[in-house]
Amino acid sequence: MSGTLRFEILGPQRAWYAEREIDLGPGKQRAVLAVLLLSAGRPVSTGQIVEAVWPEDPPANGPNVVQKYVAGLRRVLEPDRSPRTPGQVLGLTDAGYLLRVDPDVLDAVRFERGIHRARQRRAEGRAAEALTELATALALWQGEPFTGFTGPVFEAARQRLVELRAVALETRAELTLDLGRHREMVGELVELVAEFPVRERLRHQLMLALYRSGRQAEALAAYREFGDLLREEYGIEPGEALQELHRRILRSDPTLTAAAKPSNEPEPPRPVATQPVEPVMPIAASQRPSGVGYPPSLLSTPLHTPPPSAATKRARRQTPRWVSRTVTVLGTALVLLSFGCLTWLVILAYAFWRRSWRLALAGVGYLVLVTVEVNVLDVENADEVSDNQALAFVGLAAVTWLVGAVHVVLLSRGLWAAITGSLVSGRDRADDERRIRREHARYLLYHYPAARAELRLGRPDLPGTFDDGGLIDINAVPEQVLTGLPGLTPEQGRQIVVDRWLRGPYTSMEELAARCLLPPNATEPLRDLLIFLPSAVLPDEAQTPGS
Repeated sequence: MSGTLRFEILGPQRAWYAEREIDLGPGKQRAVLAVLLLSAGRPVSTGQIVEAVWPEDPPANGPNVVQKYVAGLRRVLEPDRSPRTPGQVLGLTDAGYLLRVDPDVLDAVRFERGIHRARQRRAEGRAAEALTELATALALWQGEPFTGFTGPVFEAARQRLVELRAVALETRAELTLDLGRHREMVGELVELVAEFPVRERLRHQLMLALYRSGRQAEALAAYREFGDLLREEYGIEPGEALQELHRRILRSDPTLTAAAKPSNEPEPPRPVATQPVEPVMPIAASQRPSGVGYPPSLLSTPLHTPPPSAATKRARRQTPRWVSRTVTVLGTALVLLSFGCLTWLVILAYAFWRRSWRLALAGVGYLVLVTVEVNVLDVENADEVSDNQALAFVGLAAVTWLVGAVHVVLLSRGLWAAITGSLVSGRDRADDERRIRREHARYLLYHYPAARAELRLGRPDLPGTFDDGGLIDINAVPEQVLTGLPGLTPEQGRQIVVDRWLRGPYTSMEELAARCLLPPNATEPLRDLLIFLPSAVLPDEAQTPGS
């Protein structure tokens, strides 16, 4: 029955039954259908439907209202069904309402699967086929999804699909430029920049297409226009990649107009950063299973290391501890022994050392206070000093003397940096090491699929000696692992397990978010942890309950 149905949500919501368009009824009934389509093949409780359709003002008799709209949908989705016959397309289970349709009857699913196939073709070096897949997927887009529907559920789904389309458009433009078809892309990129004005990747591609088309002045003008927009609206400058392209266009870098590679030629490997990198820890002998034939070069060759975090860089740039402590003692002693009269000099020295105009202003402020302090006291006529003058002098002296001494101690950072610096750098280095290990494990999975079973990659629930940096195989781990992941609630973890069992494994983060209605704040912390592998049974799983 569901094979004769077809749904569109990438634009105005529409549906067809046996190639005849269906009148889906009033707006709330359409919204209920949209919620069910987002979870096609998975039960949706009445509470979830009420929360999605009426986020701010739910009806007092919500279940009855939902039941009324479901009955209306059954009439239009199954026009040949007799009134007393249970629904075959839209049924009711113990867990909620279930829309039984093939995923491919929904244009959004075909859209995402087409983009996924395009990524695979591109990774295989088949740029022309990737372009064809992208064109087919993007042709399904008829407008902004869920127009007229409000609430966080629809907003999250809308933003995810819009972002997916934007990335697909950027990827198509990049592939087209790689094939040397820059002139035909200029007009389309101008339209895309107008639609997505702050996406730097599109600006980069527009500047490159203009320059390769012999329009250097227009490429530079496009950069100036984007820079003005960012400064006026957000107070920021263009990113480093765009600035570098601007510099290369200014000096007419000949490599920018290099001939595009043939469409059947695989993409060259991306250059590794020239900065020194720490080697990835090779697989220790105790961690190597006997059944895996890893070449010796892989076991000792370092992989690309992720750039260190900002906190790690700051920790590496810190002044040696003995220098910081010596400066602290000397600066504080000078302030205390001079009774604050030389605080301004110490602060100005720090300003010069750190190239800080704020510290320079503070030093000038201390100098002004000392000058006022001397004028108030008027040491040449000490016998005529009034009580008010003495009180003012004591207050100013406290600022320049005691407060100044504390200021110097804090500026030197010798006391607290010695305590916190090692903690911060240690924590960030541990994070960097875990990222390296995750990259190493992904490399093994890509080049040596047998490593998945032998090393139990992504399976913290199974015994193993190899450290994969905390990777999680979303299609294999049991519920207790999922409920402990950052950003996921126990209910969402159980939902993933049930959906995985009913509809099969996940292939991407986007598919996981779409099938389980996960908001962005739940998926973002997981992007660096999850891996999406085909279903497989590992040797220990038969003896592991709950797998």
